[in-house]
Amino acid sequence: MSLREKISQDMKDAMRAKDEARLGSIRMIWAAIQRREVDERIILDDAQVLAVVEKMVRQSRDAVEQFLKGNRQDLADKEHRDIAVMEAYLPAQASDDEITKLINEAIAATGAAAIKDMGKVVGLLKPKLQGRADMGKVSGLVKARLGG
Repeated sequence: MSLREKISQDMKDAMRAKDEARLGSIRMIWAAIQRREVDERIILDDAQVLAVVEKMVRQSRDAVEQFLKGNRQDLADKEHRDIAVMEAYLPAQASDDEITKLINEAIAATGAAAIKDMGKVVGLLKPKLQGRADMGKVSGLVKARLGG
């Protein structure tokens, strides 16, 4: 079963269970998937669905920060619930040790020695860590390793 099919099935299950909070979160994901499919006139594969969900998680985390700054704990709590539902569709997150190991391997494989080689290293890491780590954080770690 593809990730897209799983999300569709989970939406139906949430409807049957009358779980309104979960249903709302899944409908948000489904709407984002359909919006991208209509815009690009394609059916998204698992990697593309994963990218949509990751983007939504990042946006929700940013929203939580803004809500907390604005003293809106109620809205921050709702975003936390949405994030929990969304994260169920993401693969297990890579540990810090695993990320460090992969960065070391990528630097060795590309022969990167300076900050100008960062693109090669991140390009090699992206397929291995997509959906399993925050690529912004990974880029920062690579930059630090390469002396940037």
